[in-house]
Amino acid sequence: MYSPEQTRQLQKQTNELLEKAHAHALHPGDAYRLQEVLRFHEYRYYLLNDPLISDAQYDLLYKELEKLEQAHPELVTRDSPTQRVAKGLTKDFPTVQHLVPMLSLENSYDADDLLDWDRKARELTGLQEIEYCIEPKFDGASISLIYENDLLVRGATRGDGVAGDDITTNIRQIRSVPLSARFSEYGIQQIEIRGEVLMTKKNFKKYNDQLAEQNLPPLANPRNAAAGTLRIKDPREVSRRNLEAFLYHVSYFVSPRGQHADPIVQTHSGNLEMLWNLGFRSPQQEKKLFSGIGKVIDYCHQFEKERDGLPYEIDGLVIKVNDIALQDRMGMTTHHPRWAIAFKFKARQATTHLRAVEFQVGRTGAITPVAKLDPVFISGVTVSSISVHNEDYIREKDLKIGDSVLIERAGDVIPQIVKSMPELRDGSEITIRFPKHCPVCHSTLSKEEDEAVWRCVNIECPAQVVERIIHFTSKDAMDIRSFGEANVRRFYDLGLLKDIPGIYRLPFERISQLEGFKEKSVNNLRTAIEESKKQPLHRLIYALGIRFVGETTAKVLAASIDYLPDFRKLTMEELENLEDVGPKVAGSIHRFFHTEGNLHMLEELEKLGLNLKSDKSAMVAGGNLHGQTFLFTGTLVQLKRSQAEEMVEKNGGKLLYSVSSNLNYLVVGEDAGSKLEKAKKIPSIRILSETEFLQLING
Repeated sequence: MYSPEQTRQLQKQTNELLEKAHAHALHPGDAYRLQEVLRFHEYRYYLLNDPLISDAQYDLLYKELEKLEQAHPELVTRDSPTQRVAKGLTKDFPTVQHLVPMLSLENSYDADDLLDWDRKARELTGLQEIEYCIEPKFDGASISLIYENDLLVRGATRGDGVAGDDITTNIRQIRSVPLSARFSEYGIQQIEIRGEVLMTKKNFKKYNDQLAEQNLPPLANPRNAAAGTLRIKDPREVSRRNLEAFLYHVSYFVSPRGQHADPIVQTHSGNLEMLWNLGFRSPQQEKKLFSGIGKVIDYCHQFEKERDGLPYEIDGLVIKVNDIALQDRMGMTTHHPRWAIAFKFKARQATTHLRAVEFQVGRTGAITPVAKLDPVFISGVTVSSISVHNEDYIREKDLKIGDSVLIERAGDVIPQIVKSMPELRDGSEITIRFPKHCPVCHSTLSKEEDEAVWRCVNIECPAQVVERIIHFTSKDAMDIRSFGEANVRRFYDLGLLKDIPGIYRLPFERISQLEGFKEKSVNNLRTAIEESKKQPLHRLIYALGIRFVGETTAKVLAASIDYLPDFRKLTMEELENLEDVGPKVAGSIHRFFHTEGNLHMLEELEKLGLNLKSDKSAMVAGGNLHGQTFLFTGTLVQLKRSQAEEMVEKNGGKLLYSVSSNLNYLVVGEDAGSKLEKAKKIPSIRILSETEFLQLING
C-alpha cells in the first residue's frame, strides 16, 4: 500500500508531528497530516504487524488530533481515525439488503470430492486444465462491506444471505478495516466486498484471561466470540475485543460512466492483491495458485498438518476458479457458486455422554459446576471433565445428566460443550439442580444482582482457604517451588497449614516425618519459602488474590504506592484514577483493604519477613537498560522467563511481545521458533544468547 519512499516521508512527518506535540505547538493546519500519519501507523500495526512507533507515541498523536477536531469540528472527516469509536449505545441493527446474495459454499471432505468437482468445472468451461486460487477458510463471522467514492458506507452480517443486519458502527471499531480506500485509482466508484471477522488465538486467550480474573465464564471459542461481538450494542466494548477482518471476495463493483476498471480485477488473485494494496487484510500472502486439481489436492493435505501454526482458527481451505470470466460462465445454484468449493478439515468435535456434575468452590467463593463425561479423544487429548460455568449456562445449553452432548476443542482452546441433544433423550435423564448451600462448608450461597455466579460468602470456607493458599504459592504469584497444589492440600488436611501466614510457620520437623519427604526435599521447600520473602511487591499483591486484580493490575498498584497497607487510606475516587482501574476493580481493592482480617494478615506477613514496600526504586529510569526493548523466545536454561523479564523491567528496560523494528534485543533460548527467523531479517535487532543477556544485565 505504501512505497518505501512514502513510508520514509510519512515517518518523517510523524517525527515532526511528535516534536510539535511535545512542544504543544500543533495547530489546526496539522489536523489532516495527523489523520494521514495515524492511518499509516494503523496499517503498519494492524495489517503488517510491524509498527514504526510505540503505542505511547500513537496515543499521543491520536489525542492531539482529538483535541484539534473538538476545537474545530469542521476539520472532522468521515474517515478520520477518531471517528471509529462511537459514543453511546447502538439502539438496534436494522436489516439491509446485500447488493449480491451471500451464498454458501459446496463442501468437500476428501480427494474424491475435489476430483469430482474439478471434472464438473472442466465440463462447464470446456478446458482441460483450470487455474485455481486457494486460500484459508476462516472460522469466524461473515460480513459484507460497501464502499462508495472511496468511503466505507455500510457493513452488514450475512443474515439469511439475501439480507443481513446493519452493523456499520461495530465494523468501524475493527482497525484492520479501512474507513476509506482508494478504489477510484482502480476505476471503481462503488464496490461490495466480502470477508470474515475473527478473533486471533492470542487475543481470544487474552480476553478469556481477563474474564477469568473477573470470575466470569470464558467465551466458548474464537468463532462464537467474533460473531457475538459484532452484535454487542456498546461499540466501545467491540473495540476492546480486538477483532480482525480478512476481506477475500469482490462480489460487485461499478465504474464511473465512461471508465473501465483496472485489469487487475479480472482474476480472483488480482482482487486479493488490489485489496491488500488498498490496506485490507486480504489473504494475499496466504493464497496459492495451482494449475490442475492434482496439485490442489496435495496442497490441501499438506496444509491440514500445518493448520495449528496459524495465529487464527481455520476449518479448511477454499478453492476458487481464478479467472472471473470463467466464474461468470460457470454461474451458481440457488445455494452455492459452481466455481468455488470448500475443502473441510477433519472435525474437532465429538459426541459423548454427560454422567454427573460436580460443584467446585474457588478461592473467591465462586461455585463452578464441572460436567463429568464419558472419556472421549478429541484433537490430541482425552476429555473427561468440562466446566459448565454457571447456572445460566446450564439452562441455556439445556443440559441434563445422562444427555448425549456435542463437545468441541479448537486448537489450544479449553474444551466446551457445544450443545445437548434432546432428540436422543429416553426419559431417564435427570435435571441438574444447582445447590443452595456450599458443597464444602454448607453456608447459604448468594448471587449479586449483576452476576451469573453463585458464591459462598464464608471466607473461612475450607475450600476457599485451600484455593487461596494454592494461588499464593503458584508460579506467577510468590513462586514457591517444591510446594505445589498436592502439598498444599496434604498439609491442610493434616492440620499443618491453615492460612497464608501459616506457609511461613510450617513445622518442618513434622513434615520431615511424612512419607515422601526426605532431608533434601524438606530443605528445598524451606529454601523456596525463604526465597519467596524477597519477591517484589507486585507479586505479593497478585498472590493475595484480590478479586479482579490480575498480574498487570498488580504491577500498576505496586508502582502507585510506597507501602502496601497504605491502600486503606485511598478513596474510591483515588483508586479509580489509577491506570486501568475501573469502578469494579476499585471497589474490590477498597473492600480488601478495609477488611480487618486482611489487614491483620498483612501485619503477620510483614512480621514474618515479607516485603510490603514498593519495588519502584528497583525499576530505575536510569538503569543500564533504560530505553531498550527486549523480547524472549525459546526455552531459557539458567533463568525462568518471568525472572528474565523482571530483570529487564528492574533495570529500566521495556518488554515487547512481537518482533518489529522497535525491538532492540531478541534473547534466544533453546528451540527458538519463527521470532528468531523474523528478527534475522531486521538489521537493527541484536540477537543475544541467554549468557550474553546476563552479561548485559550485569553491565
